[in-house]
Amino acid sequence: MLLVAHLAFVGWLTLRPLDVAWVTAANLQPFAGIKADLALGPGQAVRRIGEALALLAPLGVLLPMAGGRLHASTLGSFLRTVAAGAMLSLGIELLQTAVPGQVVDIDSLMLNTLGVAVVHLAVVPAARARIRRMKGVPKRAPLPRDEVPQGSTPTIPRVGIAP
Repeated sequence: MLLVAHLAFVGWLTLRPLDVAWVTAANLQPFAGIKADLALGPGQAVRRIGEALALLAPLGVLLPMAGGRLHASTLGSFLRTVAAGAMLSLGIELLQTAVPGQVVDIDSLMLNTLGVAVVHLAVVPAARARIRRMKGVPKRAPLPRDEVPQGSTPTIPRVGIAP
């Protein structure tokens, strides 16, 4: 439910038409927008870069929560979450091409994805470990007592092809 609410808010915020007198050109050169933000001064730069980092950052926690797995690979979970965040950001940027007053910016795509990655790394592994400890769930589920490991799978010897 939180994931849907956050995505609805992001969609409303980024895809609504804006009434502006003029629109800047699309930024397709990496780091050009960040350099321009830094040129505005430290306060303005922190605000603009922080907004781009924070826009999709909650997805770093909400996407793994939607899966609900306590025993997920840390690297696999990170890669899935960051890839999903990047694809959502890319989708938003592509949809903005049709919205009056909105401008495509490659830097916002990079910063949105970085925000998802940072929040995921900061929260999810520690939260999963804490939940496992609270529930008393072992790292790996033991084999049931009636199932005994049988050893390696038998292999069939290769037979050469006759001439």
